[in-house]
Amino acid sequence: MISVDGLTVEFGNTTLFKDISFAINDKDRIALMGKNGAGKSTLLKIIAGVKTASRGRVTAPNDAVIAYLPQHLLTTDSRTVFDEASQAFAHVLEMEKEIESINEQLNSRTDYESEAYFELIEKVSTLSEKFYSLEEVNFDAEVEKILLGLGFNRGDFQRLTSEFSGGWRMRIELAKILLQKPDLILLDEPTNHLDIESVQWFEDFLINSAKAVIVISHDRAFVDNITTRTIEVTMGRIYDYRVNYSAYLQLRKERREQQQKQYDEQQKFIADNVEFIERFKGTYSKTNQVQSRVRMLEKLVEIEVDEEDTSALKLKFPPSPRSGNYPVIVENLAKSYDEHLVFSDVSFVVERGRRIALVGKNGEGKSTFVKCLMGETTYDGKLSLGHNTMIGYFAQNEASLLNEDLTVFETIDDVAKGDIRTKIKDLLGAFMFGGDSWNKKVKVLSGGERTRLAMIKLLLEPVNLLILDEPTNHLDMRTKDILKSALQDYDGTLILVSHDRDFLDGLADKVYEFGNKRVKEHLGGISSFLEMKKLDHLKQLEQKT
Repeated sequence: MISVDGLTVEFGNTTLFKDISFAINDKDRIALMGKNGAGKSTLLKIIAGVKTASRGRVTAPNDAVIAYLPQHLLTTDSRTVFDEASQAFAHVLEMEKEIESINEQLNSRTDYESEAYFELIEKVSTLSEKFYSLEEVNFDAEVEKILLGLGFNRGDFQRLTSEFSGGWRMRIELAKILLQKPDLILLDEPTNHLDIESVQWFEDFLINSAKAVIVISHDRAFVDNITTRTIEVTMGRIYDYRVNYSAYLQLRKERREQQQKQYDEQQKFIADNVEFIERFKGTYSKTNQVQSRVRMLEKLVEIEVDEEDTSALKLKFPPSPRSGNYPVIVENLAKSYDEHLVFSDVSFVVERGRRIALVGKNGEGKSTFVKCLMGETTYDGKLSLGHNTMIGYFAQNEASLLNEDLTVFETIDDVAKGDIRTKIKDLLGAFMFGGDSWNKKVKVLSGGERTRLAMIKLLLEPVNLLILDEPTNHLDMRTKDILKSALQDYDGTLILVSHDRDFLDGLADKVYEFGNKRVKEHLGGISSFLEMKKLDHLKQLEQKT
């Protein structure tokens, strides 16, 4: 068992959280929830030992292994993918080398009666006992299994890590963590760079093979599938629920309603007593009663109500100008980079009002297809836009295109039209921009803040074809709900590249799967697509058997 006792984190006069205590037991799968800035990542770093609390401590057994996957990291550039992943076993290999080295020394030395000789014997005995007590593992087979599960091909194993994007490097680091079989795995947004199939494999691994897990994630389906416990960090304290995320939401709602009721009753009680004090403070016969009530109010601990949940905020975006019947027509489309064929023979028509999800493993051509559509890269075949098609495009680098000299408020005010202009502050708040950030220049915003601002800006422009490439990577669950609701009411055509199943569910009505150099059309939403994929997988398994 790992114990968190009385953790307090203070920055100057600000207290992030105070006297937090809880225990982490074997097989616990904990979702760490709370709004941005509540202290979730800080708490995770303290448990991982990479950050120190102002007060309190984390205690664990001496032999406990705690592994931490941060949101941003870099692996060593000089190793291959396979060698980097194999670093998970570096301590075992070093132990084996040290045993061999000591045995060689013992064989060559003749000072059998010396103290140094006996020290070597004692050291090699201790190391050997530890080494041979380890579970016998075929290291290469384990590395291969984990890398394949996380979406790598065997052809990737001998490529240098420097050839891969940050997202794929994150997978290598994740592979190293899983190979260590730690007692506690700490994960901060682990699914941001995983495709749907890799997420499903990862879920299965965590459920069936991991010991204890604590995860921060905005992927609701992932959190619901793997966790059995939810710890919410809010207003400097925690609430511990022995349920998954969906059940926690209901319990949280009930808790807040009860808090609000108690708060309202207390405010009425205070108001009644203040009125009594003001009314009789000059009356001699009531002096004792007045003083008694003053002392009582001074000692009264005011009930706090947790942060308001604004997920019910409804956004109505401007109506889309009418396009032709077929906004996008694709005929025999093919794309190659030098000798590498990404896809070929792609033909389909996108009807007006359709909501399409582009899915598939990373590297199969989803974002490349979008670049073809936007005219950002060359291709073979034909790709045409229909009559009066007006595109709104959210790329993964969209944040870098904002005007850095404008403030947050000005950025949105410049594009807002109609009634929404009266709700700009509500809109900014919904996307995690509080009043203290409205006058900030774009140039001082973090990457995540810029991404959210770019998303608001895009969704306020009158377009009839929205193309969104991984729009939810920097949005928390509440904000994703607001965005999803707005997109469900959007009356134009929608093309989504996303690995977020919960976000796509009920939003997409057709799925195009990219894989094996082809694009396959699936009628129906993401749920039916995943069910179909599972059946396909079982058939393949039966054939192999």
